[in-house]
Amino acid sequence: MATGGSREKFFPAIEKKHGEKVAVWLKRLKDLETTKYPEQIAFLRENHGFSQAHANALVMYHRGSKSSNKFGTPENYFKNIDPKVAKTIKKIFSAITAKHKNLELVMAWNQPMLRLGKGYVIGVSISKNHLTLNPFSIKVLKQISPRLTEFEVKKYTFLVPLDWKVDVGMLQALAKARIAEINN
Repeated sequence: MATGGSREKFFPAIEKKHGEKVAVWLKRLKDLETTKYPEQIAFLRENHGFSQAHANALVMYHRGSKSSNKFGTPENYFKNIDPKVAKTIKKIFSAITAKHKNLELVMAWNQPMLRLGKGYVIGVSISKNHLTLNPFSIKVLKQISPRLTEFEVKKYTFLVPLDWKVDVGMLQALAKARIAEINN
C-alpha cells in the first residue's frame, strides 16, 4: 500500500466500502471530466455516499495529483519560496536546533516543522506579509506570551515579520517548554 501523502492509500478502503474497484470509479470520473472539481466531488458524495476524504482522493488522483505532498522535503520547500523568507525560516529552526539537536525538520501539512518523535515542537507558514509560528500548544504560547508583546498573537499562533530578526532566546524557551510538554 502507498504511504505518506499518496492518494492511493485511500484506495483499499474505498474499494471495501463501496464494493467497486478504483478503476470503476476513475472511469466514472472520466465520463464527468468536463465538470469542475466541486461537481465531481458532489457526484461521489451525493450519489454514492463517499466521504469528503475519499471523494477528494479519487478526484485529485483522476486530475493527475498523485500525492497531497506539495514539496516532499524541506529542501524542496525552501527552493520554492522567496530566498529572503527562506533565510528567516532557516534562522528560526537553527536557533532552536542549536540548543535542541534531537529535533527533526520535517514537512507536515505542506509546511516545515520541527518534530520530536511524533510530537510537533514548532511549525512555520508563510503569508503575504508575515510568518505564522505555531508551537502546537496554547499552554506554551501563554507561557511565552510576555516575550511576544511586539507581535500579533492569535489563539494558537503568533505572527512575525517576513524579515524578522530572530529572537534566539525566546525560540529556545518556546522549544524547551514544548519539548517538556511532549515528554510528559
